[in-house]
Amino acid sequence: MPGVVEHAEQDHPDYRVGGKIFARLGYPEASWATLWLAPEAQAEIVAASPGAFRPAPGDAPGQTQVRLGEAPHPRVREALVAAWRDKAPRRIRDHFRDPF
Repeated sequence: MPGVVEHAEQDHPDYRVGGKIFARLGYPEASWATLWLAPEAQAEIVAASPGAFRPAPGDAPGQTQVRLGEAPHPRVREALVAAWRDKAPRRIRDHFRDPF
């Protein structure tokens, strides 16, 4: 995806665009990922696939946990693109309509 940098914190790889985290692998467990979504996007994706996506516990609006083995590939792609778009700087986001 354009502008993405891989980084690692606490032994979990994360992915950033414009210096902002939008995805993390292996959290809360190895078979999970966490995406930073807008609250509206989170509500939509969780409602569409509640067995695969869930809000992260705590006070972090939009943090969404993804059970990678259960989540349908098209839904993961949709959520990943939404998370990237939400964090990407306008100069990158507007230039790339579909980052894949």
